[in-house]
Amino acid sequence: MQNPLRSRPPLRLASAEPSSAAEAEATIRVHNLSIVFDTPRGQVIAVDRISFNVSQGEFVSIVGPSGCGKSTVLNTLAGLETPFEGEVLVDGRPLTSPRPEIGMVFQQPHLFPWKSVRKNIAHGPRARGKSAAEARQIADGLIEMIGLTKFAAAYPHTLSGGMQQRVAIARALANQPRVLLMDEPFGALDAQTRAVMQDNLLELRGRINATVVFVTHDIDEAILLSDRVVIMSAGPGRILRDLRIDLPRPRSNAILTEAGYLALKKECLDLIRAEGLRAFNQMGEAG
Repeated sequence: MQNPLRSRPPLRLASAEPSSAAEAEATIRVHNLSIVFDTPRGQVIAVDRISFNVSQGEFVSIVGPSGCGKSTVLNTLAGLETPFEGEVLVDGRPLTSPRPEIGMVFQQPHLFPWKSVRKNIAHGPRARGKSAAEARQIADGLIEMIGLTKFAAAYPHTLSGGMQQRVAIARALANQPRVLLMDEPFGALDAQTRAVMQDNLLELRGRINATVVFVTHDIDEAILLSDRVVIMSAGPGRILRDLRIDLPRPRSNAILTEAGYLALKKECLDLIRAEGLRAFNQMGEAG
C-alpha cells in the first residue's frame, strides 16, 4: 500500500518501554497513531498521528466534529482497526487484536433477543469457561448494581431503551474488563433517559475500577462524566486540546450551571465550532 503520509517527516515509533513515570502508569498509551482507509476515490487519512495516555481508573472522553475519527480511535483501542502508522499499548503490550480485558459498549445495545437479561450478562463469563453457577452469580451481582433485579428474567424487547443500555453496560462489565470503551452509548436515548443514564454511570464508576474511554458528541456529557476531555479536529482527526476537568467529585447534573463548568464548556465549544467552520470552508473551496 502506498503511504499517503510519505511527504511528512519520518515517524519515530513508540518504544514498548515507557519514557516517563506518567507513561509507566498508563493503562492505555497511544503514540503517533495514524489510520488510513481505502476508498473508491483513493486513500483517506481518518486519524493523523495522535498521541495520548490514559491512566488506570481514569475516565477520558473524546469529542469533536462529525467525521473527526472519534469512533475510529475507539475501534482501534478495541483492536478492531489496525494502525497504519504508530502504536497502541494496553498494559504495556502492543494491541494487535481484541482482548477479553477490553470491553466495549455501542450506541445500540445489541443484546441477544432470545436471551433473558440474566443470560445476556452471563454470556461472556460462560464463553470464558465459567460454570453456569459462577456466571449466574456474576450476572446477578451486576443486575443488582444496575438496578434491574426485578427484570432478571425479562427479555430485551420488554425493556425500555435505557434499561437495555444498562444491560449492555453490565454485559461489558461481566468479564471484569480493565478497559471499558463506550461509543456514544446514550446517543439514541431521549434527553430525560440520557440524564438518568449519566447519573447511573457516575454512580457505577465509583464502584468499578475500569479505565473508561468514552466517545460523545455531547459536550455537557463529556464534562460531567470525565477526568479529561480530548478534543479532536475535523478530519483528518488530530488532537486540538487535552483538557483536564478539575471539577470536584461526586458530580451530578447540578454542576451544569456552575461557573467553572460553564467556562470549560465554552472552551470546548469554541474549539469545536472553529473546527466545524474550518471544515465547512475547506469543503466550499474544494467544490
